[in-house]
Amino acid sequence: MTAHFRNILPFLLLLACVQPDASAQRSNKAPPPDPAADPLLRAAGFLESHPDIRYRLLGLEKYDKNQHDDALRFFRRASYYADKPSQGMVAEMYWTGHGIPRDRALAYAWMDLAAERGYAGFSGLRERYWNQMDEAERARALEIGQAIYAEYGDAAAKPRLANVLRRARRQMTGSRTGFTGNLQIYIPGPSGEIQIDGSKFYDERYWDPKQYQAWHDEVWMKPRIGRVSVGEVEQMPDSSGGSRIPAVEPAQDVQEPETPEADESRLGTRKDG
Repeated sequence: MTAHFRNILPFLLLLACVQPDASAQRSNKAPPPDPAADPLLRAAGFLESHPDIRYRLLGLEKYDKNQHDDALRFFRRASYYADKPSQGMVAEMYWTGHGIPRDRALAYAWMDLAAERGYAGFSGLRERYWNQMDEAERARALEIGQAIYAEYGDAAAKPRLANVLRRARRQMTGSRTGFTGNLQIYIPGPSGEIQIDGSKFYDERYWDPKQYQAWHDEVWMKPRIGRVSVGEVEQMPDSSGGSRIPAVEPAQDVQEPETPEADESRLGTRKDG
């Protein structure tokens, strides 16, 4: 195992092992299961309407194959749709220089962005970065971070994702009647068609932008990480402060990052034609 991979391994484990906070699990309205982990929902075309998760999964797949340039492009495209874990992965790749040129100032700017909502894991990594940079790196991070926030900050990125969710919601069968729980979805399976309960696919928390945001907050605000053995793992400092990067106006008409063609069959996305 290389030193670079040892550095980024705890972060990858965070993405793989994250679970909702215990208080959320005990609530009367516990978050629904992670759709990215449900092969039936993925096969039914769920990811086509959730580009934040879709491009994050493609980025992780490319990263696992050591196709780092492509992985970075997919993470940036997921970041375009306000995906904080993908923004954190962009940061870690720049911080470690694993597969791409190392740039600690740029890494800090991206991790500051990932911590924008106060998610504990990303806030801790942001503070670790800040403490290890010199004054020149800090000054550059605050300067270049403004352009990154303008294009990828929540003020610019959340409306993009909300538009996708609303458009997909309008196109859903039965969305106007409210009887989605009575609908059934059929997808091809190895032994014929497989049936999915419509109430699972059409859960409002997957499609209403505010509820979808709240679901992400429940998962990432104070994640519980499963016990793993990876050698010595650095204790991340807590941060009660917010972003150090000066506030900027969201950029208008930002072009969506381009990504290579990808074989999405393993992700379970539905193909037309």
